[in-house]
Amino acid sequence: MYNAFTDFLKDKKKICIIQAENPDGDSLGSALALDYLLKDHEVSLYCPVEIPKYLRYMDDWGRVSLEFDFEADGYIIVDTAAQILLSKLLSDPAIKNRLISADVFVLDHHETEDDIEFGHSGLVQTLPACCDLIFRIAREQGLMPAPSEVPAEDRDRLKTAAEYLVAGILSDTLGLTSATTYPDLYREIADLLDYGINIAEFEEHRRDFMKKSQRILSYKADLIKKVEYFLDGRLATVHIPWEEIKEYSDEYNPSVLILEELRLVENVEVAVCYKTYPDGKITGKIRTSKPIADKIAGFFGGGGHPYAAGFRTYDLSYDDAIHETITAMDKIEKEENETL
Repeated sequence: MYNAFTDFLKDKKKICIIQAENPDGDSLGSALALDYLLKDHEVSLYCPVEIPKYLRYMDDWGRVSLEFDFEADGYIIVDTAAQILLSKLLSDPAIKNRLISADVFVLDHHETEDDIEFGHSGLVQTLPACCDLIFRIAREQGLMPAPSEVPAEDRDRLKTAAEYLVAGILSDTLGLTSATTYPDLYREIADLLDYGINIAEFEEHRRDFMKKSQRILSYKADLIKKVEYFLDGRLATVHIPWEEIKEYSDEYNPSVLILEELRLVENVEVAVCYKTYPDGKITGKIRTSKPIADKIAGFFGGGGHPYAAGFRTYDLSYDDAIHETITAMDKIEKEENETL
């Protein structure tokens, strides 16, 4: 089923693994796991933005470079098949031309349609996490032999790969609690633990990096005070302007601070964190209690999961973005009522 991946690798010595400009636990886990799995290749890791501090509990995060590898024989894009999430990358003409001329393989798990305009092959399968897809590929294609069959010289390498795969899966499923989690995923986690992972130790390490300074906790209180409600409290929003992005993001992602809090407010069905930038860009991170997040994001040309999605636009003001979100929710609700 996953032969396309190993076929892509066959004639290549140097592989560059690319994350989009919104790195998260799943994209970083995917990149780092592939770095350890592709033992027969020279691997470089690239992201067009710095890895956020809250993700640096993955010890090898420093392997990810801001310098693009133009000498690679092939490029693997992980955790997105959406052109808009590669806009920063493709705004550099040299990088864009290299990807157009090179062999590119895309690994993604989102329901959003693959709309990358330059030529590429890939595997896009709706799953809870890209790390889930990579584990399936690695297991089927012999990149991760069963733990009992792993040669002694490969044990540490595959243990580390398994650790990053678990980290990515736990990140995108909120610790196996999201609506996308399915029974076999628990079995896959159990299989990964058999490579020797101490998940309690790893989780303690992650929590150390997730701790908030007093300054960040005070900022979270400020964000809570800025929350607005619409549609009789069914939509909760918060605005994070550029000044706050610049001041706090390196220490802690503001949207990560507040989104789950919004989603857990009584009567809230949709929570959106909007960020505004000096160049007119607006991004929206969406979390929902009903499976419509991807549909709302689709109104802006974005996408994602039914319960977690995002978008980016340059064509709207902040007020317009709020209005469009309300319009999207109204339309989705009407369509749902018509199908009943």
